[in-house]
Amino acid sequence: MRPGRKDAKTADVPADELRTGSGAPAAAGRTLEQALGQRIRAIRHDLDLTVSDLAGASAISVGMLSKIENGLISPSLATLQAITAALNVPISSLFSVFEEKRDCSYVPAGQGVHIERRGTKVGHLYELLGHALGGEIAVEPYLITLSEEAVPYTGFRHAGVEFIYMLSGEVIYRHGDRTYHLRPGDSLLFDSAATHGPEELIVRPMTYLSIIIFNRLPPAV
Repeated sequence: MRPGRKDAKTADVPADELRTGSGAPAAAGRTLEQALGQRIRAIRHDLDLTVSDLAGASAISVGMLSKIENGLISPSLATLQAITAALNVPISSLFSVFEEKRDCSYVPAGQGVHIERRGTKVGHLYELLGHALGGEIAVEPYLITLSEEAVPYTGFRHAGVEFIYMLSGEVIYRHGDRTYHLRPGDSLLFDSAATHGPEELIVRPMTYLSIIIFNRLPPAV
């Protein structure tokens, strides 16, 4: 299809209907106020400051700072200058995040970052297939290979959710107090705060796709 031209089948379809089967809401652009607030909150958390700490150092009320961080008001340049002075960052750093481009991470076949597990996780080879460069949600997709010498390990535990799609081999996979027999084509989606991992390696070597999703920024305080 030539750039700028619509497919005849979709030319007359409303834009809000040109979506996948996902239940995800339509993407909404962040307002400048929201971008500024999220950036201020992130820096404050990095410096281990409370809302009261930063409000006091900036000579503004706690209520005003809370509204700014939640993108509910448009602060004056004087207020932003007071906040950035208290955070010891240039005021321009707050606006730069609003101009960030949308992420896209391309990894050619076989060129992911390889991580080989040692100790109790020997024989577990991780290939990182991409990474999100920014935003509130972090996504880590891995191609995991368990070699012939791999040993079981069920002590994995981390924030977020994890999705596993079995590509080859066969495994008994534990999540919390339950186990699942995974064969090629099987999938598992779970809360990764519970202990999990391969408990019985039935057919080796095996490969599966693991996608870990977690909040990059701490919740608003």
